[in-house]
Amino acid sequence: MPGSRIKHLLHCCLLITVVVLFELGTGGLRLWGDGPAADLNPWEAYGTPVTILLYLLRLVALLPLPQVIFNFFGLTLYNAFPDGVTLKGSPLLAPFICIRVVTRGDYPQLVRSNVIRNLETCDRVGLENFQIEVVTDKVLRLGPLAPPQQRRLRETVVPSAYRPKSGAMFKARALQYCLEPGVNELTDTDWVVHLDEETLLTENSVRGILNFVLDGKHHFGQGLITYANEEVVNWLTTLADSFRVADDMGKLRLQFNAFHKPLFSWKGSFVVTQVGAERAVSFDNGPDGSVAEDCFFAMRAFEKGYSFGFVEGEMWEKSPFSIRDFVQQRKRWMQGILLAVHSPKIPVRHKLLLAISCYSWVTMPLSTSNVALAALRPIPCPPVMDFLCAFIAAVNLYMYVFGVLKSFSPYRLGVSRFLLCIVGALATVPFNVLIENWAVLWGLVGNKHRFYVVSKEIRPPIVV
Repeated sequence: MPGSRIKHLLHCCLLITVVVLFELGTGGLRLWGDGPAADLNPWEAYGTPVTILLYLLRLVALLPLPQVIFNFFGLTLYNAFPDGVTLKGSPLLAPFICIRVVTRGDYPQLVRSNVIRNLETCDRVGLENFQIEVVTDKVLRLGPLAPPQQRRLRETVVPSAYRPKSGAMFKARALQYCLEPGVNELTDTDWVVHLDEETLLTENSVRGILNFVLDGKHHFGQGLITYANEEVVNWLTTLADSFRVADDMGKLRLQFNAFHKPLFSWKGSFVVTQVGAERAVSFDNGPDGSVAEDCFFAMRAFEKGYSFGFVEGEMWEKSPFSIRDFVQQRKRWMQGILLAVHSPKIPVRHKLLLAISCYSWVTMPLSTSNVALAALRPIPCPPVMDFLCAFIAAVNLYMYVFGVLKSFSPYRLGVSRFLLCIVGALATVPFNVLIENWAVLWGLVGNKHRFYVVSKEIRPPIVV
């Protein structure tokens, strides 16, 4: 525990140092007089239309402020480097847990190998009352497994003729099929752990899930996912995803630990749900709730007053293997969240922070234009605006550093390679900005009711 606290303290000092240096370097903190544009009259220099546009673009840059504040306090108020998870009760006393993996069935070998690994992880922790359910559009025939493993495995094939009442599609359709009478074998007091087909359990995450369901205070839970474990397929996308690791430990952890509500939504893997609450919320939310079914589900659960908590431990996933998949993934997320934000089924008061976060993403091409415009067309701004803009940039920049600190270990890589990963993560920031802008522009003009599935399987090289 002391070592954990020291790591957290050093991380907080580093975060504050980055913020202060960024504020001083960009003029957000004016300790030595006014800014360079203080004596400029933009109304005379640029004309009224251009000046109004410049100030509007500067205001657009403040849209990420709510989520940046949540990330800042989430990363500082809670220990960012906790020790391993300790069980708070016996696994024998835990309610039944169904680990549900949804797949289209395109990668049977991947699903089989991950199912075996997840079964072995559960056995090492001592989990007894559980099963792994693979929900697939295509028959996989994952057996034969060892008899103890085979009895814990259930394969559910979604019939091609199945149509939910609201017209839900894609993954939402498969998840809703599992809740239908005659298909669902779980009771309302059982629990479901939702995973993607490439998600791997760790012993810490299984202990965290057990603690969460034994505690029973909340209906839904979310945990941390990291992307740099074992073999790294694409270093560029993996380092870019270090931001998502920090987002889990910052914004998501604060909203669930302090408010117990999905103020900014959540993501669809490493989700823990109580069956009765999941059935009441439902995944049958029509086409608009099918592209980012996790986001739509969370907002509906928020509206219905269900409680959320943060689950200890972490799970492992892989970042997209190609730049094309990376862009397609971001585009689908943005389109799905936009559909949720614009849906009349979700009251405005429940999606306000999500909407602000989403539009900070949609307007990213406009906000990033300030980098060039600040040099080409400087304008005098109130000190508080300059301070907040620098604060947003500094925290977002540090999140890439934190993601590397959390995902990689100097003992595993060596100090030199570890430091190189930090530099590499910072070097991917321009790439990530470019990708996000590309995804936004493509997503705004493309079909919003498509579900692109990224490649998940590492294909072995062909030897001739």
